[in-house]
Amino acid sequence: MSVGLAIREAAEALASVSDTPRLDAELLMAHVLGVSRSDMLLKHMRMPVPEGIARLVMRRMGHEPVAYIIGEQEFYGHAFRITPDVLIPRGDSEVLVDAALAARPQAARVLDCGTGSGALLLSVLAGLPRAEGVGIDRSAAALDVARGNAESLGLAARATMAAADWHAPGWADGLGRFDLVLANPPYVEDAAELDPSVRGHEPAGALFAGPEGLDDYRVLVPQLPALLAPGGAALVEIGHAQAEAVSAIAAAAGLSARLHRDLAGRPRVLEMAQSAEFPLGKGSASA
Repeated sequence: MSVGLAIREAAEALASVSDTPRLDAELLMAHVLGVSRSDMLLKHMRMPVPEGIARLVMRRMGHEPVAYIIGEQEFYGHAFRITPDVLIPRGDSEVLVDAALAARPQAARVLDCGTGSGALLLSVLAGLPRAEGVGIDRSAAALDVARGNAESLGLAARATMAAADWHAPGWADGLGRFDLVLANPPYVEDAAELDPSVRGHEPAGALFAGPEGLDDYRVLVPQLPALLAPGGAALVEIGHAQAEAVSAIAAAAGLSARLHRDLAGRPRVLEMAQSAEFPLGKGSASA
């Protein structure tokens, strides 16, 4: 059997568990071949199918995410190593990177709260060649992944990863202030219905935040003014139905906020600042 035929058969099987069965099959096959997906599609479709692809397809049939199977996820044009210790970066989160780079293009210090794989922090640092950043996470395993990604992207000299938990008193002591603060905190309601590939495999501590999905915002957002340098901005990812509630939390903390939408037009990121830079609740059309 050829690679091309094996991909087609795998995609047919994966259609019952995935919204992107063809892409999943191609990524799994490219991983087994040890080549990029583009190279595989151009050069390897007629070669004999390699051993090992059936085992990976069966893992995906069990709802294991492709990123965990192949150990990698592309985000903002960079390849990030991914393990089950970290949340898988989503394309929807790229709007946070866009908004951060547009909001403070001269930022010198960047903080990423809950850095996970480091995808947000490292993508922003790649776009700010003079900036330095700190990524904090309460998971030592996640910090190891983030450090490895900083090394592979050539950003280790500008990115420090540190253990911290914004629920703990004094967690930010000694960090100083930042021109940009990034955060993609847990924001899923505890009872939310999720795809089995998410609920059964991704770290619950990075997903769930109480009955309304707001618990972490209520703790982290009031601490942002003490973390922001004069003229600084915080970019916080939100669930699509949470803009009003999180904006109210920001307002109570003395922060003005504006909304950024993702490519599907859904509310995705709140940009917060201590000035009247933008009226609270006014949405931007940025994607």
